[in-house]
Amino acid sequence: MNKTILQVPIRQDLKISAEKEALSQGFSSLQEAVRLFLNKLAKGAFDISFEKSVQLSPKAIKRYDKMIDEIEKGKIRTKTFTDVSTLMEHLHSEN
Repeated sequence: MNKTILQVPIRQDLKISAEKEALSQGFSSLQEAVRLFLNKLAKGAFDISFEKSVQLSPKAIKRYDKMIDEIEKGKIRTKTFTDVSTLMEHLHSEN
């Protein structure tokens, strides 16, 4: 396997912070995290998220679970649309 070294100038504090975060996410090193990113980038697989996921509060989870249950039981009326124009027509109507 041919290998090459990639040098990327960055601030030292950024490297230290990124290294700590990589280790906390289960990577063995910052280099491993960078290699994973580069492999995915090279394959066009942009499924890497740099954003932290949103965690709902227990109260919100309970609220949404109740709403889903009510929808499934028919207690909350829903409407389905087969195309965008029908949806937009409904949204712009007085109903």
